[in-house]
Amino acid sequence: MDVILCATRGGEASVHTQERAIELAKERNAKLVFIFVADVRFLEGFTAPRVPAMEGEMERLGEFLLLVAKERAEKAGVEADYIVRSGDFKTALVEAAKELNASLIVLGHPADNSLTTIEYLENKLAPAIEEETGSKVLVV
Repeated sequence: MDVILCATRGGEASVHTQERAIELAKERNAKLVFIFVADVRFLEGFTAPRVPAMEGEMERLGEFLLLVAKERAEKAGVEADYIVRSGDFKTALVEAAKELNASLIVLGHPADNSLTTIEYLENKLAPAIEEETGSKVLVV
């Protein structure tokens, strides 16, 4: 079965990304797998002793967000699952895409206040992920 991997972080912007991934999965009769990556490296310089605890909290939050996304997909008639990973976003996404043999990876448009830009996603990150995985990357 074809697999679509959808990266999500929760919040209003992610709902649009999840809905587009659900539509694509329905069109392709594909399984949809949502992924949340808990990356707490930004905390290491400030709260090093608490990083493992924060990582666990972020993973639990991610799991809750993904359960909601999975339920939304299943209500739309799409077979769905989810995975939560920790560490570097790109590394975790590439590993998951390879493990799942995903044909498509869906990434959301960055939020207006994000440090990540659409130019970076479309011109740097997406091509790098496509090269490493052989999966098509779609930024929605």
